[in-house]
Amino acid sequence: MASDPITRSSSARRNTEESRRRESERFEQRLGEILEHATDVFYEKGYQGASMRDLSRASGMSLAGLYYYFESKERLLYLIQKHTFNTVLGSVRGRLQGVSNPEQRVRAFITNHVEYFLKNRKAMTVLSHEDETLTGELGKEVAELKREYYKLCVSLVDELRGSHPEFDSRLNTRLAVLSLFGMMNWIYTWHNARVDADSGELAGHMCDIFLHGVLSAEPASQGSRKDRATASKASE
Repeated sequence: MASDPITRSSSARRNTEESRRRESERFEQRLGEILEHATDVFYEKGYQGASMRDLSRASGMSLAGLYYYFESKERLLYLIQKHTFNTVLGSVRGRLQGVSNPEQRVRAFITNHVEYFLKNRKAMTVLSHEDETLTGELGKEVAELKREYYKLCVSLVDELRGSHPEFDSRLNTRLAVLSLFGMMNWIYTWHNARVDADSGELAGHMCDIFLHGVLSAEPASQGSRKDRATASKASE
């Protein structure tokens, strides 16, 4: 028995939707591969030293095809930076869900950043080196993502400040946050996987340094008592 027109129409729609889904998945996979190759090129040669021909050769796409889909190497750099920031933001928000303790929320942010940085070292290095390369609307869009990430960190440190009366009143949140990013973002200049801690241990150390400094609480407290005692004797 022949199927009715409604059934045939519904089946055709499902087939079309499935075809589009598969096509979209293939495109995203290929895009990811091209961006990975482009990241390698920018990492090795720098943005200024890289050419579209270099990018074409590395990705396996024809030069004409690369220009057709991406227009310029600036567009590729934009896509790398946009993908990186969106991924980091999505990942840290996932980590923060269900975590209410302000100190643990700051630790989650630092851990997420350090782990992603070391796992995607080339992309993060390109991000750091080419921080101000993008211009125009592309630059504005990436700058907005950076601000969103920065503001998230600011909000976490403000939460920490509000929950800990002992938070150093000499430090404003901006100074604390920018100091933290300075510590985390320079990992690529010195980290050696053969001799340095892995990402989890390194993140833990950085959390402790940011939250408590390089002096443990007990020695610092003892030192303060000694200082007070010395000052008291001097005043007698």
